[in-house]
Amino acid sequence: MTYRVVQWTTGNVGRQSVAAIVVNPGLELVGCYAWSPEKDGRDVGELCGLAPVGVKATRDVDALLALRPDCVVYNPMWPSTDELVRILEAGVNVVTTAAFINGRRLGADRARLVEAGERGGASIFGTGVNPGFAEWVAITIAGISDRVDKLTVTESAYTMGYDSPDTEKVAGFGRPIDDPALQEMTADGTGVFGEAVAMVADALGVELDAVVCEAEYAKTNEDLDLGSWRIEAGCVAGIAGRWQGRIGDRTVVELGFRWKKAPVLEPDWQIQDGWVIEVQGRPTVTSTVQFAPPPDFEAETLADFMVLGHIMTAMPAVNAIPAVVAAPPGIVSYPDLPVPLPRGLVRG
Repeated sequence: MTYRVVQWTTGNVGRQSVAAIVVNPGLELVGCYAWSPEKDGRDVGELCGLAPVGVKATRDVDALLALRPDCVVYNPMWPSTDELVRILEAGVNVVTTAAFINGRRLGADRARLVEAGERGGASIFGTGVNPGFAEWVAITIAGISDRVDKLTVTESAYTMGYDSPDTEKVAGFGRPIDDPALQEMTADGTGVFGEAVAMVADALGVELDAVVCEAEYAKTNEDLDLGSWRIEAGCVAGIAGRWQGRIGDRTVVELGFRWKKAPVLEPDWQIQDGWVIEVQGRPTVTSTVQFAPPPDFEAETLADFMVLGHIMTAMPAVNAIPAVVAAPPGIVSYPDLPVPLPRGLVRG
């Protein structure tokens, strides 16, 4: 079957979702939500740097839901529970990259999403490249061991070309290195990793006693110009965090990240872009995942290369559309779904 899709926003990740949807024979773009008034009424292809696709963006949510799409691809920077409830209650499934894996940290808002899905007979699935897809890769790797003692995913990235102050400042970037609120900021700003820890625990079939976040920080000794914002000397320009799922005093799941926004910081961490996945058990398995552009990729600036990151964030959600449409109502995550398949991606 062909799945009717509404795209929700056309920012960095949303543009890549649209590009993937319009060339996939199994998907049909039928509508698009315009986050800003200046995008209202414009062709979605033009908004995304593509040829016109014959679909205009709109801010009229009722009109979009009246299209009776099978799924909304929801790509804003941050999720709105009110928006998601409205979509789910209308009977429309959602795949999202907006800092959502399973809603475990949302409290009453999570219950609202579950109830909305049940009323509308629709499901919501959260992913992204990391957290999200990286943890699913790690879970899959763990399937060749007959005993799992600890599962670890560690991301390292030099992020000077990632110009997204709204997502970085909340984690502590740019704050004085001695700010006593840093640990709390990092835990709040990266809380979606805690949801991913819970997802991995679900896949392993274990119940955690605690999910905690610990972090270390590196400062810049000179002012950094990052495009749309600056980090002053003496402030945080590197964060190394670890989200841990514990049973008693034993860590069984650890999701780590080391993000560095300048070539030299204090302390001067070494960065090898990509992920290291380790399953400690029998056998212990270690895998390194790195990313490179294809030969035909054209880029002149660091920001141009960031398009690859936007593609990797968008595609796990787009590829999951058939599985999510078929899923039972409510919140679903990778352990609840058949393996999402990368269909419609091989070009002639």
